[in-house]
Amino acid sequence: MRRIDRIEPFRVMQLLERARELEAQGRSIVHMEIGEPDFSSPPAAADAARALLDSGDGSFYTPSTGIPELRSAIARWYGSEYGLTISPERVLVTPGASGGFLALYLALVESGERVLLPDPGYPCQRHFVRLAGGDPVSVPVGPGSRYHLTAEHVAVHGKNGVRAVVVTSPGNPTGTVCPADHLRRLATACRDKGAVLISDEIYHGLTYGVDAPCALSVDPEAVVVNGFSKRWAMTGWRVGWLILPEPLIDPVTRVLQNIFIAPTTLSQHAALAALGADTVVAQMRAAYAERRAFLLTELPKLGFRIPATPDGAFYIYADAGRFTDDAQRFCQTLLEAAGVAITPGADFGTHQADRHVRFSYATSLEQLREGVARLGRYLAE
Repeated sequence: MRRIDRIEPFRVMQLLERARELEAQGRSIVHMEIGEPDFSSPPAAADAARALLDSGDGSFYTPSTGIPELRSAIARWYGSEYGLTISPERVLVTPGASGGFLALYLALVESGERVLLPDPGYPCQRHFVRLAGGDPVSVPVGPGSRYHLTAEHVAVHGKNGVRAVVVTSPGNPTGTVCPADHLRRLATACRDKGAVLISDEIYHGLTYGVDAPCALSVDPEAVVVNGFSKRWAMTGWRVGWLILPEPLIDPVTRVLQNIFIAPTTLSQHAALAALGADTVVAQMRAAYAERRAFLLTELPKLGFRIPATPDGAFYIYADAGRFTDDAQRFCQTLLEAAGVAITPGADFGTHQADRHVRFSYATSLEQLREGVARLGRYLAE
């Protein structure tokens, strides 16, 4: 099979495209499918980019690993946020967290090497691994482990060798946080197998009543991937970062140099300004918390079962088995008949995907109320 034939479509984007088509025809659609903040970026970010553009200095390359000011600021941020001491040399700025993942896997994974991923999990991960020539191993996980890989999973699935193990906390599509003791046991299992622990922390800062521990607090040699898209509502700016152990800094740098040349100059200066926008972030988090509480109350009333209460991000992963054994068709029908867009479980893997759906509450409470009302009317028919 050709490599490109193993790259599946990103179904949520297909749903979004169809929803936009219906809107262009005059239909009203409630968007509960896309994982994109509905807030504007912090004003300080736009101001910084505008000032740089006006100065004439925004149209030139930066170093491939990012401007030194941003790398240093991110390193300092780990001190204030987690109490960790991180050298700026370990921080590499990337074109979004996705660009960071791709560069990481290209530098880390050789042809045929195995990477353990949770199923359900973020869909692009397995394709990043495949593009690098690796073998993504999707491991079924459920509410018993809060939908995270465990030390036992590593022991069983690592018998034939494993190059890396991925944890996403808070998770996508589940919103569940991996507790510190769980993360510590997972890190120990990775060290025992000679595997690299890769921690996707893009939703850190968007948690409700709990804190998401940084993987570096339990394993200084872990790889951390993060970015400005979610916490700072800067999806379109495309700025992410990697924190790497020393042996990976040069290989990943060479990949970045050859593939991306450099992160976007204006976006890096915008990101630097956004790091201090704590008040804006707190306001967004409070709004998400209110929306989360609404859906956690209303969705079970409609007949959706929530196997694990989400701790963070802006997603609820729900069991729709009462209504369907084909979640993909169910979501398509809801979009066409009820004007509500949600994401089928098949986007996130194969484990019980036919009965699960993801609700995103990255939209206004008013829209969520309308979406629930439409679902109620449709499901009652």
